[in-house]
Amino acid sequence: MKPLEYVTMIEIFTNPENLVALGALAGLEIILGIDNVVFIAILVAKLPEHQQKMAYRTGLFGALITRVLLLLALSWLMGLTKPLFSLFGHEFTGRNLILFAGGLFLIGKSAHEIYDKVEADAKETTASGTGQFVSIIIQVMIMDIIFSLDSVITAIGMVDDIKIMITAIILAMIVMLIFAQSIGDFVNRHPSMKILALAFLLLIGVLLTAEGVGQHIAKGYIYFAMGFALLVELVNMRFRKNRGKPSIPLNN
Repeated sequence: MKPLEYVTMIEIFTNPENLVALGALAGLEIILGIDNVVFIAILVAKLPEHQQKMAYRTGLFGALITRVLLLLALSWLMGLTKPLFSLFGHEFTGRNLILFAGGLFLIGKSAHEIYDKVEADAKETTASGTGQFVSIIIQVMIMDIIFSLDSVITAIGMVDDIKIMITAIILAMIVMLIFAQSIGDFVNRHPSMKILALAFLLLIGVLLTAEGVGQHIAKGYIYFAMGFALLVELVNMRFRKNRGKPSIPLNN
């Protein structure tokens, strides 16, 4: 890894090279953060409406804190790439174990939610109370750590200055805070979109698990497949909406 550089905040916003790096990294952080937003949206939907806004803010603020702490603990983060033990000819690092455990958690959670949506009663219920709110926030924080690992490691690979990394992550989180509830409401308002979002999370869980055992899968293929499936579903939604409209007879 290249040695970190240190520049002032004025240099970040006045130097064209730093601005390009900041914009590219912030954009990538937003893309990588969509997974987190979808996961938060699906969990937050279980809460009463008056608690949902606070849950969104708490979840995304927790993700911001996690990412910044990982950047500040750079030496510890890099230590996660050192081999801990070998199994079946493959060396396992701390990062491998975290990704593997997070992938299994995401697979289990997504599969359970899909089963719940498909097999449970059509009427969804919400659970209230402090215990339920805390339980959902804890689940969100667990996934914040998993998603933050990839996000921060990507940031380190793209930029050499820690201030640019932190600024980009903060800007990305501000954008996600603005749009997170709108994305969540859209996903939760359309049942087919909710199943598709859960399928995305299931796929990401498989990706994380594979990474955890040393099997690299190019994320570009995964994101392309997800984007294509999303486009098809949006076309289907438009088709169903238009089909439900009364037809207008043509005048002879």
